[in-house]
Amino acid sequence: QVQLLESGGGLVQAGGSLRLSCTASGRIISITKMGWYRQAPGKQRDLVATVTSGGVTNYAESVKGRFTISRVNAENTVYLQMNSLKPEDTAVYYCGAVLTPHTADYATDYWGRGTQVTVSS
Repeated sequence: QVQLLESGGGLVQAGGSLRLSCTASGRIISITKMGWYRQAPGKQRDLVATVTSGGVTNYAESVKGRFTISRVNAENTVYLQMNSLKPEDTAVYYCGAVLTPHTADYATDYWGRGTQVTVSS
């Protein structure tokens, strides 16, 4: 069974840094894309950053220049380095992946359970 396991959330003061990690486990044929999304209370889940298997990245405008996404394909792991954090970055951060499990012939979306990031002012 495929799972996405996140770690690295926590409480940090404004201007501080956190690093999130997410590893996909299980019998996986291939991973097309991995990334991070966030959801603040009362708001929809939004894209933060994604990276394809070829290394193409995409960032939300609000995090460009502050967050960096990276991926280790051999380990099915994606990282999100978050610097210069702001109170408005406070949210539950979810890892997402588009991957093909061994039980299917097509790629499907998978999600982690989320990790809380709280930035105090």
